[in-house]
Amino acid sequence: MKLPLNASHWGAFRAEIEGGALKRITPFEHDPRPSPLNDAWPEMIASDLRVARPSVRKGWLEGDKGAGRGQDSYVEVDWPEALHLVAVEISRIRETYGNQALFAGSYGWSSAGRLHHARTLVRRFFASIGGFTDQETNYSYGAAMAFLPRVLGVNDAIGATVTSLETVRKHCDVFLAFGGIPAKNFEIQAGGVGEHKFDSFMAGITERVHTINVSPWRKDIEDHFGVDWLPIRPGTDTALMLALTQVIVETGQADQAFLDRYTHGADRYFDYLMGRSDGTPKTPDWAEGITGIPAAQIRELAASLPGKRVMLSLNWSLQRARHGEQPYWAAIGLAAALGQIGLPGGGFTFGYGSSNGMGNPNFRTPLFGLPTLSNRTGAAIPVARIADMLLNPGAPYRYAGEDRIYPDIKLVYWAGGNPFHHHQDLNRLRDAFRQPQTVVVNECFWTATARHADIVLPATVSLERDDIGGASRDRFLLAMRKLVEPAGEARNDYTIFADLAERLGGRDAFTEGRSEADWLQFAWQEISGKLAARGINPPEFRDFWDDGYFKMPTPSEDFVLFADYRADPEGKALTTASGKIELFNHGIADEPGQAGHPVWLDPEEWLGAPETQTYPLHLLTPQPERKLHGQMDSSAYVRAAKIHDRERLTLHPDDAAARGIKDGDTLRVFNARGACFAVAKIDDAVLQGVVLLPTGSTYDPDGLIDRGSNPNVLTRDIGTSELGQGCAAQSCLVEIARYDAPLPDLRVNHPPEFTTNST
Repeated sequence: MKLPLNASHWGAFRAEIEGGALKRITPFEHDPRPSPLNDAWPEMIASDLRVARPSVRKGWLEGDKGAGRGQDSYVEVDWPEALHLVAVEISRIRETYGNQALFAGSYGWSSAGRLHHARTLVRRFFASIGGFTDQETNYSYGAAMAFLPRVLGVNDAIGATVTSLETVRKHCDVFLAFGGIPAKNFEIQAGGVGEHKFDSFMAGITERVHTINVSPWRKDIEDHFGVDWLPIRPGTDTALMLALTQVIVETGQADQAFLDRYTHGADRYFDYLMGRSDGTPKTPDWAEGITGIPAAQIRELAASLPGKRVMLSLNWSLQRARHGEQPYWAAIGLAAALGQIGLPGGGFTFGYGSSNGMGNPNFRTPLFGLPTLSNRTGAAIPVARIADMLLNPGAPYRYAGEDRIYPDIKLVYWAGGNPFHHHQDLNRLRDAFRQPQTVVVNECFWTATARHADIVLPATVSLERDDIGGASRDRFLLAMRKLVEPAGEARNDYTIFADLAERLGGRDAFTEGRSEADWLQFAWQEISGKLAARGINPPEFRDFWDDGYFKMPTPSEDFVLFADYRADPEGKALTTASGKIELFNHGIADEPGQAGHPVWLDPEEWLGAPETQTYPLHLLTPQPERKLHGQMDSSAYVRAAKIHDRERLTLHPDDAAARGIKDGDTLRVFNARGACFAVAKIDDAVLQGVVLLPTGSTYDPDGLIDRGSNPNVLTRDIGTSELGQGCAAQSCLVEIARYDAPLPDLRVNHPPEFTTNST
């Protein structure tokens, strides 16, 4: 008999169960490169950091109005009392202030399973009782989501349906990878991973294709692939692409036929490139002063592109910076000038190296999650503007061409996410989280977000419930079997919300009369119907459940983004204002600070800023290598890569020498917003003036200082622009210094204090 299968965002696995406990993890037999992070499950599922019972913050019970959030003790209560407290608060706030005062965006990578996807469930719950204030877009590529539809008509270029990497291997001549193609990011995929194929993808490409890593970090493509490195100052990729395009246009090598037929506004854009509109030609000499790349090298690269099949790849991280919309638009402009869009192995793609599914074959694996239901308030904010909302109720702001007003939020309900990981300027977020009257969290572990909540409801992890996982660009649909009983008194999010909905008159709308088992059967019926409509014969549910997976057939053709549009631009016109790719957009031109075409805009915190006199180092905050965001941070596997329980900060040898820092020294990393600790890792693979500190360390505040290594106490909480309002974490200046005093103890390695209710 086969071992039962389950899945996480970093891979599918089978499990050995002994005496009702998880004994050992066995990698999924069809995964050529399984993630070792799954081996941490036996430890983490029984961790003393699990939320064992419903818990209520003592200060909230005593009426402290949020003052103690993040530093208080908790009182454990039984489920009936906890649900009663939550239902009474929701009812009170709904009746006193209206449903718009209830915030339930709850962003995060909550579960690979689609049925028990916590963000979907919390939104469905609040919709079932009349509505709420929602979040839209995401932290990963929110700026692009807000503006790309105006330029391309769709978000496909940044979603799952990007050009298959196989076409790059077969057809590409020059692969320009802005932000690199980091192997660590191929470990993860929302919905679960059945097959990790990064090594074969990259080996196949770099063996034949001239690949250039345009990044401040040489190892954004691993050294063993043998690619060229073009070091560039962070946040200046737009200037490089403008200069490359300027050379191509000035030398008469732009594909005018493509531009005339497929694009709108090229003349306005080229006036800017040539300096006719602002008096400053965007030449390689101009770009050298911004990017730090010698002008001769820029000219050489520009001359090598025309006549070749060129793929421009931009990592998601490039648009997580001030004016992060611009490098994506500049890449579209460069690809259009080369006439490459819609050709196999050419054009542009946003997201290779950002997630496992990006560049996989277009399996179109069908998935099913519960519908979220209509939100009757219609209220929503951009995902990265939560602190602005909580701190400035009633304040006006502009987003995606609209004037909006921040709602006055009285209750925050978070489920399946950890904003004290994702957000910027966490000390500011901490102040923001003290503004609502009540904060409720469904959580599996005592994360920083749980410690900033008033009522914490213990939730199951994916190994403690039945579900179906998968991703649209992964080959496998995954049967996620319940492996063990829930820890402590943990309950499934579906059960929690169904019980709350019953107390608030919304159970029928929330459940539609179905149990979790009913929904699982219904999900397979929906998936099977979609497969059958494509001529694919799925197994019966029981056979799928016993086998643990269903393998999708390989697509007959490699997918190429915008191939249909290139073949028939009139019949397949884009849903932009012109029906074409917009190199100039009148609506964007009307926005504050926008030119209406790709443009270089000063990112304010970068290596060309006056602030470098005080904070001379540009901090980049990449995703961690051994975990997904902050998940599993307390596991032995993750902690084994730390020193003194702190993350490694990578810096250039010259920057280290100038500060008397040796490899392995303890560091204080700081700017005006806050400070944290790290351990020095000296490496000449990073550009001088740049330091790298990965995200994911659990926030453990002491005033403005984080006791650990969370770089988001340093990053600036500001939108990319009023157009996209995405997060701008990668625009950040800091200083570092050797820290010789004893490091503070980490509180977050232990559960919070529990006490009895004195009221």
